[in-house]
Amino acid sequence: MLDLALLGVAVAVADLLSGESAPAARALWPAAFGAAVASFSWIRGRYARKVTLDNLDTLRETAAAIAVAVGTVVTARVLLAADGDSGSTTVRLAVAAAALLGCGRILLDVCHVRARRRGTALVPTLIVGAGRVGQLTAKRLLDNPGLGLLPVGYLDKEPMDEGGRLGLPVLGASWDLDRVVAAHHVGQVIVTFSTAPSEVLLRMVSRCEELGIEVALVPRLFEKATERLTVEHLGGLPLVTSHPSDPRGWRFALKYTTDRVVAALLLVVFAPLMAVCAVAVRVSLGRPILFRQRRVGCDGREFDMLKFRSMRPGNGRASGALDLPDDTAPGGSAEAPDRVTRVGAFLRATSLDELPQLLNVLRGEMSLVGPRPERPEFVELFEEHVHRYFDRHRVKAGITGWAQVNGLRGRTSLSDRVEWDNFYIDNASPWLDLKIIGRTLLAPFRLSE
Repeated sequence: MLDLALLGVAVAVADLLSGESAPAARALWPAAFGAAVASFSWIRGRYARKVTLDNLDTLRETAAAIAVAVGTVVTARVLLAADGDSGSTTVRLAVAAAALLGCGRILLDVCHVRARRRGTALVPTLIVGAGRVGQLTAKRLLDNPGLGLLPVGYLDKEPMDEGGRLGLPVLGASWDLDRVVAAHHVGQVIVTFSTAPSEVLLRMVSRCEELGIEVALVPRLFEKATERLTVEHLGGLPLVTSHPSDPRGWRFALKYTTDRVVAALLLVVFAPLMAVCAVAVRVSLGRPILFRQRRVGCDGREFDMLKFRSMRPGNGRASGALDLPDDTAPGGSAEAPDRVTRVGAFLRATSLDELPQLLNVLRGEMSLVGPRPERPEFVELFEEHVHRYFDRHRVKAGITGWAQVNGLRGRTSLSDRVEWDNFYIDNASPWLDLKIIGRTLLAPFRLSE
């Protein structure tokens, strides 16, 4: 196992850092540390197959396992061995383990994702239910091969005729489960919505368990299923309570206050860079340097969003009012490539054109993280045709957001962007904000797969 090998190397590195080899009698403690890390990682599901692999989550899981191991080993050494040097030696070991284990796990996850995208590590997946939700599930899996699940077809006695089904066949009904599993080497079953009675679905799930096949369930009212769930039982009847974030609660109030403080600090830090950008825009395009456009933010309030100008004027209109949004026009980008200057192309590619939005954050019009704002005329249109569109206005618009860092910008589905934005709002937390900011900062350096 890779983890055990890396932990062994960490023990050797810690010994080198200490300047002396540990006596054989004390080798028990490094072994106990490694066992504690591996055990806690196993308890937290590190070694189970995961659909979503995220580097930041991997680092957090690794840090948590090492922190628990440090506390366990130090406590045990103090109580059992009265070892006065227990803290320093264990901390050295923890630092070495964190560096090696964190890097090793991330490298392994990257290799797994690349193998999945090449089609060499995909698990054949059967979807129970060929209706709207079943087809949406199949589409998401086909669009994201990095998830590692390859849909092979549906199982549904009375499939809804909604057209298409993405080219995937309906392979049979519930009584065909064994045959379909054997014929397609199915390793994963996803149960969505179908007309089958509950008793039939339960029998199918039980049979999958007997066959050693993993089963995932799409719950009813899945739009309201957040990451924070509690389960209580009335006998054998589970009560699942969802705990969404409250946009009017103290957490968001603290978030917005922190936004303003951080924006003020970033404006000071980036002042020289923003001055260089301003000079470059002034030389390439003249005045005005900043582009202002009306956008819709929290509770439908309008504000002027700021950017560095990046496009030449066109159609005889004022230059300051002609830059089109790069990620929010209906059906995708509305850019005119021939009007984008070389300076503008660089600013857009590096997202430096977004830096003036720190002023919007400082003024309380935007947040560092949140749904990307849209123009008023499009908001009125989208509210009529896109499910839960206005729900994304429960919070302040953001410079970056969950939909954006997941590649949902430009010519992507507006419905998907709205779904991702509402997921962020319902599951907002400081950790999720840090993940989004981290992925935003790393985006310019990300190599294409």
